[in-house]
Amino acid sequence: MNAVEILVSTTEAGVPLPSFAHPGDAGADLTTRVDVTLAPGERATVPTGIRIALPMGYAAFIHPRSGMASRHGLTIVNAPGTVDAGYRGEVQVTLLNTDASTPLELHAGDRIAQMVIQRVEQPTFVVVDELPDSERGDGGFGSTGVRA
Repeated sequence: MNAVEILVSTTEAGVPLPSFAHPGDAGADLTTRVDVTLAPGERATVPTGIRIALPMGYAAFIHPRSGMASRHGLTIVNAPGTVDAGYRGEVQVTLLNTDASTPLELHAGDRIAQMVIQRVEQPTFVVVDELPDSERGDGGFGSTGVRA
């Protein structure tokens, strides 16, 4: 399998590079560059200290880490966050502490999110008078019900 090469730079010395915890993992762990405390219900945009250059036709999607979500209620407000191929600034993650009573302390170097690199299509949008029929049709939110 040919790996996609992603160019990475850091905002300062000592910032951990994105890394995979296990062979075959889809998401590379990202860490916080700064200490931050999130009160219950509080959100903050947290810098990771990394900048990336994605090849055209690729995007990075920033997802919550499942362990942090289940143990501490930490999530990402706009999950998944999207990093476009043309963006060259520092990757930042808008975190939210969903715990109702316990503040969450994060320290520089703590793993806060995971980054998944995916190929993306750049579609051409074609205006038509009517869309073709489908089995679902225009049924929206909740249209398939709760039970099978």
